[in-house]
Amino acid sequence: MPLLSLHPEARIIKLQLRQNRVLKSMTAAQWSELEPMLEVSDYAKNAPLENQGDESMQQYFILDGILKRVVSSPAGKEMILRFAAETEIDTSYAAWRLKTPMPYAIRAVTRVRIARLNMEDWVTFIDRHPGVKNQFELAVMKLMSEVMAHTITLHLLDAPGRVARFVRKHSELIERLPKKELASYLNLSPETLSRLKRRGKIKFD
Repeated sequence: MPLLSLHPEARIIKLQLRQNRVLKSMTAAQWSELEPMLEVSDYAKNAPLENQGDESMQQYFILDGILKRVVSSPAGKEMILRFAAETEIDTSYAAWRLKTPMPYAIRAVTRVRIARLNMEDWVTFIDRHPGVKNQFELAVMKLMSEVMAHTITLHLLDAPGRVARFVRKHSELIERLPKKELASYLNLSPETLSRLKRRGKIKFD
């Protein structure tokens, strides 16, 4: 996990970071302070970044690829809460603030590259920069709202309705997500998803 400053692709990665929704409004001085703290990591498809129940927490900025949040029952049944791709974040901020273990896992859906730092360092940084903190906490609230809306959707909409909502909200991910992952997120069987595809409800390769 090389530091950003030592990474052979540091110049490209810095440009990618400046597209991040939370970071893109930072000043040159703020970048100079944050960049030395960032590590760059690559993960294979399906690799875990955080496990449910972990107490060592990180802040993630996605450079390439797709992450998912997953919650598991004691019986091993899993539910995907959200997907996140380039320019987005994932975080254990709420758990860190509440001093509770991670309530979900974070895993790579595809090959993923992220920039990260430990949560304590991130919180110290944003506490020094209220504008960045406001932007970050707004992103966290939107993220939590998105997860809640998805959970409600699973209860209130039928299968075509769930698919239609995903197409409307996340059309940029349709071609990129493995069909098995998308079906799981929508609480459908792969066969039902394929049937809806044949009916023209969704398009993917």
